Amino acid sequence: MATEILLILEKGIWFGFAALGFAVLFNVPQRTLKIIWLIAAAGGLTKLILMQCNIGIVVATFAGASLVGVLSVYAAHNKHAPPLVFSIPGVIPMIPGAFAYRMMLGLMQLSGTAVSNETYYQTLAETTSNGLKTMFILMALAVGVAIPMLISRKETIKKIRHKSDPIS
Repeated sequence: MATEILLILEKGIWFGFAALGFAVLFNVPQRTLKIIWLIAAAGGLTKLILMQCNIGIVVATFAGASLVGVLSVYAAHNKHAPPLVFSIPGVIPMIPGAFAYRMMLGLMQLSGTAVSNETYYQTLAETTSNGLKTMFILMALAVGVAIPMLISRKETIKKIRHKSDPIS
């Protein structure tokens, strides 16, 4: 049990470093790097802990992306940067590259000429499964990050107008 917890924590740390790599690649302000690392690690840990509790990968990814979205809104106010600076690098490590890769391999196998019926249907089922997982995980990432920003955006605009209104 203790080794499982340590492995999950290690993976969370690597989520943060992967996000840092993308943040540097996207040339974000240097003052935001520590927060990006923390947000990505928190989102990745959320996903991993939920998956460890036998919650599906799509729901776990949605929860992790939602946490990234909420934390990005708060970080944007504190660091005076757009929320996308924090959220996009924070969710990139959660992109389902392995499922997409397996789907592409399956598609290449299905397009091959010498495939038996047993192999064809098994490969078709695996390819479809991997493709659907990829699609739903990507949708969970997009919706999970977008909803907190959309909800808070209206409130943020009201506060900006209220503070800059010369009549008040």
